[in-house]
Amino acid sequence: MSQAERVLGLSGVIAAAAQNLGYGTPPKGLPPVHLWNPTHCGDIDIVIKRNGLWFHEGSPIGREALVRLFSTVLRKDPDGFHLVTPVEKLKIAVEDAPFIATRVDRLADGAGRPVLRFTTNVGDEVDAGPDCAIRVEDGAADGAPRPYLHVRRGLEALIARPVFYELADMAVERDFPKGPMMAVESSGAWFPIGPPALESGA
Repeated sequence: MSQAERVLGLSGVIAAAAQNLGYGTPPKGLPPVHLWNPTHCGDIDIVIKRNGLWFHEGSPIGREALVRLFSTVLRKDPDGFHLVTPVEKLKIAVEDAPFIATRVDRLADGAGRPVLRFTTNVGDEVDAGPDCAIRVEDGAADGAPRPYLHVRRGLEALIARPVFYELADMAVERDFPKGPMMAVESSGAWFPIGPPALESGA
């Protein structure tokens, strides 16, 4: 075990994430947090707000690179969200989804089918499809739909309202088992995003 892996607490999370991502060098890819089962568990005063901002001990974490590092070792377990290293698992609070989808680009795959590629506030690029579904929840306090994109292993991104408006502009009416819905296509899959009235903005 390396010296970085022996460090506990916030410094340990930073060290482990940086080591696995090759911080300061071209990224190696996401750490295999789903394979890590550390024995030391605890809590840390980190909160991801509904707007996607990360706070530590009541103060915003202003360094984007640091937030990106933390996001790579974030894991959702049955008891909540945790920052995970090979030697430690620290529970954090998440007010809604841990990420925000801030951009969508409509591309095409090799067969000419549309691909909706989302970019999150922490720099992830996610192609919506069978493994990364778009879903929309109703019943928010303000009456607005709450659209989400599955990013990886149970972690979701709330689709920002301007991005959702772009999806609404792309949507076409399509029949589903529960009736007609406005839907978007990506990577061969269709995702309902609202009732047909969405097309007219009603």
